[in-house]
Amino acid sequence: MSRIQSTFEKLKQQQRKALIPFFTAGDPSPLFTVPLMHALVEAGADIIELGVPFSDPMADGPTIQRASERALKHGISLRGVLVIVEEFRKQDTTTPVVLMGYGNPIEAMGWERFAIRCAEVGVDGVLTVDFPPEESHEAFAHLEKHGIDPIFLLAPTSTDARVERVAKQARGYVYYVSLKGVTGAGHLDLDAIEQKIPHLRKHINLPIGVGFGIRDAATAQAVAKLCDGVVVGSRIVQEIENSTEQNVVANVGRLVKELKLAVDQA
Repeated sequence: MSRIQSTFEKLKQQQRKALIPFFTAGDPSPLFTVPLMHALVEAGADIIELGVPFSDPMADGPTIQRASERALKHGISLRGVLVIVEEFRKQDTTTPVVLMGYGNPIEAMGWERFAIRCAEVGVDGVLTVDFPPEESHEAFAHLEKHGIDPIFLLAPTSTDARVERVAKQARGYVYYVSLKGVTGAGHLDLDAIEQKIPHLRKHINLPIGVGFGIRDAATAQAVAKLCDGVVVGSRIVQEIENSTEQNVVANVGRLVKELKLAVDQA
C-alpha cells in the first residue's frame, strides 16, 4: 500500500479530510525548503505537494509564477528538487510527497530515470499539469513500475470521456480544479463544486482533492465538507513571499495550523 493510499484510509477511519499544502521548492531559497516541509507536517499537513519550478507555466497564477522565478534564480532544477526530497526523508518517512510541475524537465531527464530517482528518494506521486491522460500512458507506466502514483487534474470543463479515462489511469487521488482559471484565482463557486463532486464519484473510486481558489480557513472548511482533501497553494506561497527569512517558517506554520483546524472541523 502506498503512503498516499495509507494516509487517505487512515483519515477515512478517523472521519477526517486531508489538508494538502503546496509550495514551490527553492522558494524563498533552497535552504528553506526542507525546514518548510517539516513545518507543514508539524502544523498538520497530511500530504505535501512540492512544486517543481518551471520557466513557462500554463496553470500557475502570478503568485506561483513569481515563486518559480525566485527558485530558478537560485538554480533549482528537477534534480535539485529530488535531492531536497531525499533530505526531507532523512527525518520523515511517513508523510506523502507529491511533485507537481510540467513535463519538459522530466522529458529532459527521461521518464524512466526520473521514476527510478523518485523511488530512490521517496517521492510518492507525480502530477504533470501539461500531460493529459490521453498522451501519458507510456510516461506514467514508468512511474507505476516503480511504485509512484500518477495523479491527474480534472476541471469543471472535463468531459465524461476524460473523467472515465482519468478514473482508469490515476492512482493515489484525483485533483479537481475548482474553477476555470489559474491558481490563486477568485470567484470560487461552492455550489458548483457540490454539484460536480457526486458526478465525479460515479466514475472515480479514488479520493478527490479540490484546489485552486482556496484562500482562507472558512473556504477550506466549506470545501472539505464536499470532498476528501483540500489543496491550498497560492495562499501559502503568498505567505512565503510576504515573510522575511527570519519568520517565514513560523508564519507558514501558523497559517497551516489555522487551515488544518478548519478542515478538521468540517
